[in-house]
Amino acid sequence: MVERVGVVGCGTMGAGIAEICARAHLSVKVAVSGRDSEHCGRRRLAASLDRAMTKGRITGFDRDDALSRIIFVHTIDDLADRQLVIESVTEDEQAKLHLFKDLDRVMAAPDAVLASNTSSIPIIRLAAATSRPENVIGIHFFNPVTALPLTELIASLSTSDKTRAAAEHFAASQLGKQVVWSPDRAGFTVNALLIPYILGAIRMVESGFTSAEAVDRAMTLGCNHPMGPLQLADLIGLDVVTSIAEAMYQEYKEPLYAPPPLLLRMVEAGALGRKAGRGFHAA
Repeated sequence: MVERVGVVGCGTMGAGIAEICARAHLSVKVAVSGRDSEHCGRRRLAASLDRAMTKGRITGFDRDDALSRIIFVHTIDDLADRQLVIESVTEDEQAKLHLFKDLDRVMAAPDAVLASNTSSIPIIRLAAATSRPENVIGIHFFNPVTALPLTELIASLSTSDKTRAAAEHFAASQLGKQVVWSPDRAGFTVNALLIPYILGAIRMVESGFTSAEAVDRAMTLGCNHPMGPLQLADLIGLDVVTSIAEAMYQEYKEPLYAPPPLLLRMVEAGALGRKAGRGFHAA
């Protein structure tokens, strides 16, 4: 039974993970890079909990209780007492490798679980950066974490049965998520299907075949999707879509995984989607 959780990063995903853990009555430490990140993280968490309270999903007591369970820290060393740590930093393999080396150094309990919320990077690469690869696993949440029921669990060839069982109990029994086990390959299950779909939509727009509005209207009205592929790309973040696509192309060398030039140029221009107020659609 996990009682003490650490989360590294408090962006959209990190804040969501911290919130659902706190709402599950766990002790949560969130490691951030500095005061500005802490301020943004606190504001993000409070806003999300306020929305949940306004919609009647939680009470005022639940909101205050969740916030009281979250402590912000500024060094990885402060996570030494955690039973499970989930990293949710930028989708950059080198950054994650350095982080896992640091977590391996500081975690006190020999059976502490080191988990990654990566969208695409094979878990065995992260595990190899540690002296305890049997404790490393992927726990991949989906945005928004508080609303979407799915969690992908990804075990590497080195992940122990004990770590598998601990991660599944944590995600399913403690957080109430629906769990699917995915293979340890770039993109796992969901993104291996989703990213080529999004990239195909971008190529249609890039070629002048149709517009972003038409693509999204066609898929929402014709296939009953809740949003079109380019609206979804804006929500995910075009930089994140690019990172996932590049990781998958590196793994498979299949052209359908290669990020189209239009996507690369938009990211270089800072048009990252909803979070930047610029993307395939206006914010």
